[in-house]
Amino acid sequence: MTIPWAVATSATAVALSTTRSAILRRQTSSMSTAGEKSFSSDAAHLDTIFKQKKALRSVIKRDLKSMDPTLRSQEDEAIQRIVLEAPWFKACKGLCAYISSSVLREVDTTRILSHILTSHPEDLQMRKKLFVPRVEDRNRNMRMLSISSTEDLIASSMDILEPAPLDADGNEREDVLFASEPVDLLILPGLAFDKAGRRLGRGGGYYDTFLSRYQELAEERNWKQPLKIALSYSVQIVDEGTIPLSPNDILVDALVSPSGVIPISPAALEICH
Repeated sequence: MTIPWAVATSATAVALSTTRSAILRRQTSSMSTAGEKSFSSDAAHLDTIFKQKKALRSVIKRDLKSMDPTLRSQEDEAIQRIVLEAPWFKACKGLCAYISSSVLREVDTTRILSHILTSHPEDLQMRKKLFVPRVEDRNRNMRMLSISSTEDLIASSMDILEPAPLDADGNEREDVLFASEPVDLLILPGLAFDKAGRRLGRGGGYYDTFLSRYQELAEERNWKQPLKIALSYSVQIVDEGTIPLSPNDILVDALVSPSGVIPISPAALEICH
């Protein structure tokens, strides 16, 4: 059942938004938004960026923690509905998507993943191939492995669902970095985003490392780069220039918020209507 979408416009919400914006401006006032393509290797500069990101993470985590459960549920429903109804989602043949964690307060992907795993069109060519993340160690190594059922998932040491490395027959699962066919879509999590495509992760560097590897693979094989779509609650979208940019950060092509798709890159502007 679809939950009706409503936007909170209370005086309290406005006051909280104003306070939040002021905090973000204070914590990032020293950051320059110029020269995004040229980065200083100076350790002090990188340390400043690290501290700015840490401060912003604290603000966003606080906002996510205080988010009204009813509003969260409404936004989860709206975001997933937008994805499922999007032409670019319906047309994709293969994708990587994260498995949402309520502990991390990530935008829910349960309905999206369930749709993919339970849809069995008669034409096998219409079935979507799904790859989901498995963290291998603490050195930014994350694999995206193919699954065909929720039974393929096991709980990690942090109680986050991940694909088991072997399938029911004892065979290694297909790794997207060794797949013979490209994926069309990457559905990404994050802590904060802006409308210029900047994404603030949780600090582990797993997604930026994976995205960099996949981009290199696509270039080597002359594949079209997949569309990088981030799912974002309203409180996670910040003003442009708020998120510091470091050398290894990968920009997203578009955001899906409760109010709709926000295309950013030329590729997204062409595909996302």
